[in-house]
Amino acid sequence: MDHQKVILDKLTGILAVTDNSKAAELLKLVDQAGRTFIGGAGRSLLVSRFFAMRLVHAGYTVSMIGEVVTPAIKAGDLLVLVSGSGGTETLLPFVKKAKSVGAKLVVISMKKSSAMADVADLVIQIGQDDSFPLTKAMPMGSQFELSTLIFLEAAIADLIAAKGLTEEGMRAIHANLE
Repeated sequence: MDHQKVILDKLTGILAVTDNSKAAELLKLVDQAGRTFIGGAGRSLLVSRFFAMRLVHAGYTVSMIGEVVTPAIKAGDLLVLVSGSGGTETLLPFVKKAKSVGAKLVVISMKKSSAMADVADLVIQIGQDDSFPLTKAMPMGSQFELSTLIFLEAAIADLIAAKGLTEEGMRAIHANLE
């Protein structure tokens, strides 16, 4: 079995039924925010770090939730959470705090309705409710994380094009203490 083909076909199918117009809505909220806070748990946290890094390269003020240097969230800020279930217990207190101070909330999830999605200002459903059957070549949620990674990378590509960002300009912002 060609697992690479299985994976690529599965991701293509998931992204084909994902509402790509939500990327523009996400980027508009990022543009309007004073600061953007991003998080997730497990593999979703890894995907959220990709997105945070890309936004920093594009010149935005971004913090990862849970880091010791992350400032307090406040009104005018944006919290973006990646959670396949939309109900990750460790993330729910962040949702409550963000909403209580008047920050906006974006939830990127497999589900259009969940504990997080139901209070979000924007829900980005990756795929549809039936897009994630068990797939042997893609165990334990990797369909969601990889689809989300591609969706967010494409959103960043849209941002780069819309703002006329250059490779040189983005490299100048890239971390140099690595």
